[in-house]
Amino acid sequence: MLPRAVDRVLDTPEVNQRRVRACRGLAGTVLEVGFGSGLNVAFYPAEVRRVLAVEPSEVAWRLAEHRRTTSTVSFTRAGLDGERLGLPDASVDAALSTYTLCSIPDLPTALAEIRRVLRPGGALHFLEHGRSPDRSVASWQRRLTPLQSLLAGGCHLDRAIDALIGAAGLKVVDLTCEYGNGPRPASYLYLGRASKQADG
Repeated sequence: MLPRAVDRVLDTPEVNQRRVRACRGLAGTVLEVGFGSGLNVAFYPAEVRRVLAVEPSEVAWRLAEHRRTTSTVSFTRAGLDGERLGLPDASVDAALSTYTLCSIPDLPTALAEIRRVLRPGGALHFLEHGRSPDRSVASWQRRLTPLQSLLAGGCHLDRAIDALIGAAGLKVVDLTCEYGNGPRPASYLYLGRASKQADG
């Protein structure tokens, strides 16, 4: 049920406008962690040639079939788990994650893996929800996260996405934080890019 619900809830004009921004600048071979039902496919720039899709859900992968088969991009299902990527070091030009980093159990390990497979100068493009800087909202996020995690596939409301990405050794070079539509505990958004430095 969850992949079908996500396919509907996260396919809105507001979310899709942000997907366009998250995908801007992607090119070459792209690792997409949390490919889901392929909601980003329509927004890939023409410069994207190949997508290595990490997606654990068979239901979501089947839901994505029409989007994959009608795209000019080449798709390979590259794994089920972002914490263990079976890809060589420095083998992808860019990475993309949308509404995924909230639910990976061991996020630091997954971010380290993303950094490992990025080529120097490559970037992680992200659109995620997470911890609000407003104390009252953050307090509710902490209270609600155990229930949210239980009901929504491990989703955490209270992760400081930019800090976690930075702690993994990726440099956040572009970041917009703002509330989207919906209840504030679930709608504080991080949209940006984080690069792997040439000496990293």
